[in-house]
Amino acid sequence: MNQNTRKTQKTLFESWNRSKPTLPAKVNDGFDEEDDDEDLIFVDAVEQSMLNVPSASVQSDVETTQVEDLPGFDVNAGRTWIYPTNYPVRDYQFSIVEASLFSNTMVALPTGLGKTFIAAVVMYNFYRWYPQGKVVFMAPTRPLVAQQIEACFNIMGIPQRDTQEMTGTMNPVVRQDAWRNKRVFFLTPQVMVNDLSRGAFHPSVIKCLVIDEAHKALGNHAYCQVVRELFKYTQEFRVLALSATPGSDLKAVQQVLSNLLVSRVELRSEESADIVPYTHARLVDKYVVKLGERLSSLRDKYLQIMEVVVRRLTSLGVLFCRNPQTMAKYAILRARDEFRQNPPQNIRRNQFGTIEGDFAFCTSLYHGYELLLLHGQRSFYNFLQGIVNGEKSYPRARAELMRSHVFVDIMEELRSQFEVFPDSKAPEDGGVSRIGDPAAPAAPPAARFYSHPKIEKLEEIVLQHFRETQSESTRVMIFSQYRDSVDEIALTLAHHAPLVRVMSFVGQSSAGRTTKGVTQKEQMKVVREFRSGGYNTLVATCVGEEGLDIGDVDLIVCYDAHKSPIRCATRFAAPRPRLFFTACAVYHVSVAAFFYHSSSALISRVSRIGFR
Repeated sequence: MNQNTRKTQKTLFESWNRSKPTLPAKVNDGFDEEDDDEDLIFVDAVEQSMLNVPSASVQSDVETTQVEDLPGFDVNAGRTWIYPTNYPVRDYQFSIVEASLFSNTMVALPTGLGKTFIAAVVMYNFYRWYPQGKVVFMAPTRPLVAQQIEACFNIMGIPQRDTQEMTGTMNPVVRQDAWRNKRVFFLTPQVMVNDLSRGAFHPSVIKCLVIDEAHKALGNHAYCQVVRELFKYTQEFRVLALSATPGSDLKAVQQVLSNLLVSRVELRSEESADIVPYTHARLVDKYVVKLGERLSSLRDKYLQIMEVVVRRLTSLGVLFCRNPQTMAKYAILRARDEFRQNPPQNIRRNQFGTIEGDFAFCTSLYHGYELLLLHGQRSFYNFLQGIVNGEKSYPRARAELMRSHVFVDIMEELRSQFEVFPDSKAPEDGGVSRIGDPAAPAAPPAARFYSHPKIEKLEEIVLQHFRETQSESTRVMIFSQYRDSVDEIALTLAHHAPLVRVMSFVGQSSAGRTTKGVTQKEQMKVVREFRSGGYNTLVATCVGEEGLDIGDVDLIVCYDAHKSPIRCATRFAAPRPRLFFTACAVYHVSVAAFFYHSSSALISRVSRIGFR
């Protein structure tokens, strides 16, 4: 590690005594003039965030503050800043680090391009500049916290005697002692909110705050609470926000910038000129799968049940879409909100409770409809079982469904189907320890059952990949929203061991009586074994999208197309792709196709933002 000598370096004093705050300038991003309007909208969003929140005053105060008025600042250390040369020097990382030292900055980089490196360099310099100050790295989950500690230590070598990881399981008295004696902290935002509320430390000691997965800073998220609480006591702290995707739309981006007091945006996409040499070739294939006769028959029967509830709501004039097949969940929720704010005058108040119940019932039924179309019979059957058992419905809805002969026929048909194929059931323990067993017996071809045609297509894609590559080092990652689908996919692929060595990867929370979560220790064990080659296929829920260092992969398969552009983008970016990799989206021809194209359009809009 050497002091930076690559170009003339402004001292901290010179940088903080500039005459006026500067907003991020737009960079030529290579798009045509027709894209300028959206970029101008985003520029306006940033400018409004500067005008409407205290972040502008933070920027102005810092830049006009004299050095002697900065408590705890080391004058000698502040004359220089350190940039490591024991790693390959990338120009975009160098320029982003320089900007982040002197402005509250949002860094939006695709996964695998060095956000943690940038954070480590910024943290180390504030660690030098403020010998008595505290540096904090916040991440939304404990596995991410543990991962960042190791990465930051390996990059900059901050002494471990000054470093502390803190979780909610640590005794508050022990945490309070750590705040007195340690200087660099890695924790979740909930822990910091709790310690701030208890007065475990004075907020003015915080000099650098790094926020990972910063796009979560919306509403009253713990990230927002931390920044607001710090700002009550001090304006002399630096904010570095990290995210692979700054937000789902321009409004969300503006809210994140405002909530985190950000005054500068450093955004790069995979097409950015200074990023291209370090990105990987990506081939995206889309496979559209038809429902098939069996699922179509179940769909038509289920629509008859939904139509009864929809007809009741439309007859009262509180819902206007009469066709449940073309209706969206958003339309139901919007109609419910409209009813609450402006109920029709012809409806008596004693009917309000019944109508609210029907709205809830309709929303629940539509969720089952999406499960049937997007995830198949197993997820659909488990959902209906939850209604019958009372886990996912209230007594009135359950009683009405049990009186419907159509509903009874659907349940009997599904129950008989899964009794014939008992091996298609998900294991009670979630499959974390058994699914990846190479010794799992293969089922006879004639006995195979596919809950959805997409599973058969996914199986074909994965097997083709392994047979064509014939490499022990190749890795595959599969994403699905629901644990039922994760378990079913893993069970299907486990029949092809040892060619496919599969493991499921789910979150820590338990869902219902049968679906158990896994501990953080088990999660980290799965990741280590996947990276070392113990398993070559990982089937994950959203926990695999959250920035964990999964390792190198050659094939990413999205079993469903998520409607959130952030989730859609992070799926392709969650693992580190090799020099060339393939991403596949497998979806049903109607609903998921709409989600896929909507997410792709939003990703394209957000990625066109060009700031330096």
